[in-house]
Amino acid sequence: MPNIKQQEKRMRQAERRRMRNRSRKSEIKSYIKKFEAALQRGDREEGEVYLRKAVKALDKAAGDGIIHKNKAANHKSRLMRRYNRAL
Repeated sequence: MPNIKQQEKRMRQAERRRMRNRSRKSEIKSYIKKFEAALQRGDREEGEVYLRKAVKALDKAAGDGIIHKNKAANHKSRLMRRYNRAL
């Protein structure tokens, strides 16, 4: 445990940020899984809805520094490629 008051505050802030980041990453993974499940069922409309949500969440996470912008771009590229192949 820290002896310095500022370090105690830093620990509290770090824990809040860690939980927020975990939640955002989990949200992205959920949208991707739902997108892939919709494509497996052959439901392009529902797949497109979750594709849009996943892309938006990836962009927001990259903008906030939760994930690297290139990682977000790679994910988006793969998702788009899967969507276009499902034609």
